[in-house]
Amino acid sequence: MGKDLKGKEIGEGISQRKDGKYTARFTGQNGKRVEKHFVKAVEAKKWLAEAKHNDEHGNIGKVSQMTVDAWYEYWITEIKEKVVRFNTIRGYKYRYIQNIKPIIGNMIISDVKPMHCQKVLNLMDDKGYKKASIDLCRVTMQNMFFYAVENEIIPLSPVKRSVKCPKKGDKKVRFLTLDEQKRFLDTAKATSHFYLQYAFVLQTGLRTGELVGLKWEDINFEERTITVNRTMGYVCDDKEFKVGEPKSKSGHRTIPMTQEAYDILIHKKHEYKERKVSNILYSDFVFVNQNGRPIQNAVYNAAIYVIAKKIGIEKFSMHTLRHTFATRAIEAGMKPKTLQEILGHSNISITMNLYVHVTDDEKEKEIKKLEQAFNFG
Repeated sequence: MGKDLKGKEIGEGISQRKDGKYTARFTGQNGKRVEKHFVKAVEAKKWLAEAKHNDEHGNIGKVSQMTVDAWYEYWITEIKEKVVRFNTIRGYKYRYIQNIKPIIGNMIISDVKPMHCQKVLNLMDDKGYKKASIDLCRVTMQNMFFYAVENEIIPLSPVKRSVKCPKKGDKKVRFLTLDEQKRFLDTAKATSHFYLQYAFVLQTGLRTGELVGLKWEDINFEERTITVNRTMGYVCDDKEFKVGEPKSKSGHRTIPMTQEAYDILIHKKHEYKERKVSNILYSDFVFVNQNGRPIQNAVYNAAIYVIAKKIGIEKFSMHTLRHTFATRAIEAGMKPKTLQEILGHSNISITMNLYVHVTDDEKEKEIKKLEQAFNFG
């Protein structure tokens, strides 16, 4: 039993040094001694309990005693990081750390039942999470346990069909009306450094990651086309921008420029040549800030919120600008298959969902016209 400097017993594996700090130590299953130093005894006790638990249950070779945490670490690093986009990995990690780990992370993986997985989703619903976040959490658990079954860690997945996301009302697709679009662009042009980026998305329908990852080599001024070859986003854990593949195979695409998109790129080309500050890492990227660095999606959104508040409309995100582009294209009569290819949707049903939403709104307008036509008085 360890003691402090006054001779008081403070727990097995813990002792106090002459400088007042506490040392926690134990011998792992590999025969090596592990120790760490802390300012407070309570911190040493907490670390020691967690470290011994992880040592006992974190060995990928001891299937019968493996925790969900241990399997997650193997699944994310040895399976998923090898085959999927960094944005997808980021989503998996965030959902696991925020929502899954606190509930089932320390459980032995074979002890996890459907009710435990359902509890994860229910708690998210109780805390007011959006449907998309809860859906992603279920997908994360489903995929993680699927691979556990495939690797014969467990016989069956606990994420059964009975484990469902709490039902929420379908949220209408948000897009700007013509009036909102004009007011937004007018205000952005007068007050924001990101006006050209906002206007460009409204002319191309690019995803934010595709906008951020756009390079000059992707621009063909002669043929007036833009080729989407990559996506780029800021990874908070690593504190850096990372480049990845487009969202899907259909994300690789070439789209024609509108005249306004062409003019924006010509303007940015002049800026590029005259730029006084350049960052060698991002010198070939089209949309960067005054210091030659890419802009985070969160920064774009924050600036949008300010503008939306200023002009008195409901706040929206960069993705709303992509939806607005699609809406204008539908209103102009663009065919679904053409729009699917321009937006890079992997499935025509995704595009058709936009069509249904827009045409429903159009039906209301047409009925109102009919009412006016019958109102002879």
